[in-house]
Amino acid sequence: MRITNVKVFRPNGFFKPGEIAIENGVFAAHSEGAFLDGEGCYAIPGLVDVHFHGCVGHDFCDGTNEAISAIARYEAKSGVTAICPATMTYSEEILGGICDAAAAFRPEEDMAELVGINMEGPFIAPSKKGAQNPAYLQLPNVEMFRRLNQRSGGLVKLLDLAPELEGAMEAIAELKDEVRISLAHTDAGYETAMKAFQTGAKHVTHLYNAMNGLSHRKPGLVGAAFDGAESAELICDGVHIHPAVVRTTFRVMGADRMILISDSMMATGLDDGDYSLGGQAVKVVGNLATLADGTIAGSATNLMNCMRTAVLKMGIPFGIAVKAATVNPAKAIGVYDKHGSIDVGKSADLVLMDKDLNVKQVILRGKPLL
Repeated sequence: MRITNVKVFRPNGFFKPGEIAIENGVFAAHSEGAFLDGEGCYAIPGLVDVHFHGCVGHDFCDGTNEAISAIARYEAKSGVTAICPATMTYSEEILGGICDAAAAFRPEEDMAELVGINMEGPFIAPSKKGAQNPAYLQLPNVEMFRRLNQRSGGLVKLLDLAPELEGAMEAIAELKDEVRISLAHTDAGYETAMKAFQTGAKHVTHLYNAMNGLSHRKPGLVGAAFDGAESAELICDGVHIHPAVVRTTFRVMGADRMILISDSMMATGLDDGDYSLGGQAVKVVGNLATLADGTIAGSATNLMNCMRTAVLKMGIPFGIAVKAATVNPAKAIGVYDKHGSIDVGKSADLVLMDKDLNVKQVILRGKPLL
């Protein structure tokens, strides 16, 4: 297949007029296949979501092939072609079943590829648990992580923890070469967070959410992220973070360190109503999902819509937003050799978008999906 008359996204965040060749499911230098007129659309890589929980009535923590399949099918149709869904805070027994299901999953031709697992709980601080279930919180446990990762077939790409917990620094030091450590759901101050980064942590989970705010005398984890993190996530659903803060964060962190995530839960793609997250009741009205006490419980927006919101309502340049939803997350979880850019040899996952950023076509592993 040759896709002509498109503005092709490049990993530096710019677009270049040209065409794209696809052969045998990967991007190629040349192709003798059929032509597809891109009609002047933007051609961007399939998005990579490294932090979300579910959609269309299913949660990754359901731990079934049915749930993962439904999630992967919806995400692909939305233009999110590589997924790294997040677990919630559960017991090792429950998490083990989720890891087993992930290890056994094989995508059908209309499903996004499962490229990793984001282990968001249970090694987090009770004071900043957010929508996580407090009944299952525990201190960092290296051997438990290794058992779960083995059951997943090595799919755990992100391990979240609160660095102030007993044993957290030791766990970071021991696991830093096995998994990307992300600071999350934490009361840590600047000094503790910086020590964690110096010890081997590299990532921050949903920056600003479930942590202390940035203050001129107490910069906290946010200030430490500016100084020491290799990457940090932002939920740009229009609910979690004010547009001015999003713009400021992109300026301070720079285009190479920002990662857009959806943090979506099972209500995404469905009507308003009552749902659940991590075994807790959640009410969804529009983009807002909350627990009974008003705590925000993930989002009800997929990553494509979050990226669109970042551009159209928050003032982030389109190419920079695309980079934060493709190149940067793929690099962060170690799958950039196959996903995240339109380069020869990579999986031919492509989204064509018009000038108003509407999705016109999704191409998944070289085959048109819409």
